[in-house]
Amino acid sequence: MWERSLLTVSQLVGELAQVVEQAPALQMVWVAGELVDAKHYAASGHWYLTVGDAGSRLKAVMFRQDAQTLAFQPQVGQQVALLGQVRVYRPQGSVQLYVKQMEPLGAGAEKKALEALVARLRAEGLLSRPKRALPLLPRAVGVVTSRSGAAVHDIVTVAHRRFPGLRLVVAPTAVQGEAAPASIAAAVARVARRPGVDVVIVARGGGSSEDLAAFSDERVVRAVFACPRPVVSAVGHEIDTTLVDLVSDVRAPTPSAAAELAVPERTQLAWQVESLEQRATRRLASRLAEHRRHLAGYVERGILKSPERLLAERRVALDRWADRAEDRFRRVLAVRSRRLAELASLLAGLDPVAVLSRGFALVADQAGHPVTAAAIRPGQRLAVRWRDGRWAVTADAPEASD
Repeated sequence: MWERSLLTVSQLVGELAQVVEQAPALQMVWVAGELVDAKHYAASGHWYLTVGDAGSRLKAVMFRQDAQTLAFQPQVGQQVALLGQVRVYRPQGSVQLYVKQMEPLGAGAEKKALEALVARLRAEGLLSRPKRALPLLPRAVGVVTSRSGAAVHDIVTVAHRRFPGLRLVVAPTAVQGEAAPASIAAAVARVARRPGVDVVIVARGGGSSEDLAAFSDERVVRAVFACPRPVVSAVGHEIDTTLVDLVSDVRAPTPSAAAELAVPERTQLAWQVESLEQRATRRLASRLAEHRRHLAGYVERGILKSPERLLAERRVALDRWADRAEDRFRRVLAVRSRRLAELASLLAGLDPVAVLSRGFALVADQAGHPVTAAAIRPGQRLAVRWRDGRWAVTADAPEASD
């Protein structure tokens, strides 16, 4: 009979987790299968997946920082390859694959992934930004390409032929292989920061679609989009198309053609400057001759020949202004005079002397203040004023009224 030894569920799951998580073969493993379930949570950015085949199914999760590297949109029924770590999810006691990388499998998988990436980049506006014009005369041209390839030789040769002495700033980079996308993106950012670089050429010679794949990597596309300087792409042959061609400002069929576009021809510029100088000289001479003709006309037939005409016209204008000013002054004076007469008439009606002229008298106390009959007391000294004189009187007792 077996000896009874009890384990809790948590203890048993913990033991299983230790076995799984310590197995070297399960630390980082590729798993192929069909996506039975695929759910993306926008808030967190995580993908929760179920991958299976005819015999089994396996839960999987791809966290946001890893999901950001996806070049395609996972869909149920799609065959995929998953790279991740096998772990035990202890709350449920289930085995899960923590996915670090996911790639589509089957015919046309790379094409579908590229199409999905293009759709996503276009939705973000990376492929529809207005194209920037190349500078007429750059101070320096940045070149992102392999140090040992034919592309850099072609660009240098063409640039020195077209504009001897123009500064080229080469940012060497890997152009194929797993390390190429990060290397190219870093080189674009690095060369754009160099003082004087006004335009950047991203170039690579011809090759297979696998050789050019780095130039369709999302990291490279975003680096070119973020470049503060106009970018000329020259990747592969004319028939080759990469995503860098779509996001750049100008596409050139070859590295040599890119140098033709980015580097002006010095002799052509010199000819243009000389032509502009000649046009400016002719234009200036024409304007000067025109002004001389106008001046001669003034001297021979205009006011400079008879300046008294100009003075006479100014005198006439001055006289007209004086007449208008005098007329306006008269009108204003008449209005003010009428108003003054009205005020004088009003004041005359209020003048007490005018009342006295009609036979009335003004009785006041010794202080000169007018008094009424009710305010007078017997024996009070009063001053009585008539139109033609004043009398000092003493008040007697009031008479009885009838």
